[in-house]
Amino acid sequence: MAVIGSTPVEVYDGGAMSDQTITQDAIGPTITTSEETTTVDPLRRARELAVMDSLRSVVDPEIGMNVVELALIRQVILGEDETEIKMILTTPFCPYAGSMMQQVKEAAEEAEGHDVKVTLLAERWDPKDAGLTW
Repeated sequence: MAVIGSTPVEVYDGGAMSDQTITQDAIGPTITTSEETTTVDPLRRARELAVMDSLRSVVDPEIGMNVVELALIRQVILGEDETEIKMILTTPFCPYAGSMMQQVKEAAEEAEGHDVKVTLLAERWDPKDAGLTW
């Protein structure tokens, strides 16, 4: 606990943050902390970010933006011996599907150093997911 002026404040030290619940009582809203904590493995998060950064090199040739910007990468599942990437395409019958999936596989394998499985989902792409308004 740190003090700024005369007010005590919680300082995030890079450790696990606890789940907080806001309640209402006679003096106004208060935040109570539960006993459950969630931890983020920094090495696992660094691996995930490295994979996502490597995927920025894969560009959709019709739109000219990378698969990360287009929000085509739906999930990265990191494993010790194999990683799986779940992705979608901008159109159901994209003529570049095979090429883009292969590029995603190669870019992720370069970042991970082991085999990567690319799974194509049947989910429909929405430009709003990428922040695009056409």
